Amino acid sequence: MARNYQKEYRNYDSKPKRVKARVARNKARRIMKRAGMAKVGDGKDVHHKDNNTRNNSRSNLSMRSRKSNRSYARTKTGKMKK
Repeated sequence: MARNYQKEYRNYDSKPKRVKARVARNKARRIMKRAGMAKVGDGKDVHHKDNNTRNNSRSNLSMRSRKSNRSYARTKTGKMKK
């Protein structure tokens, strides 16, 4: 069975909560690009030091490889699982 991306977007990705989260992620990436820390296609992720993706202050952001940024499981609140 083929994946129905239109239905998936309609039912999940278009919800206000998901849109707000996506906007926050994109904003963090833009901040790092302006600071000269990120480039298109560099294969790196923006890391939020306090694990709060809505906190896009420059002091809370750093660049990490995809592997290191996605290397641990997170709880609902964004903390590292023990």
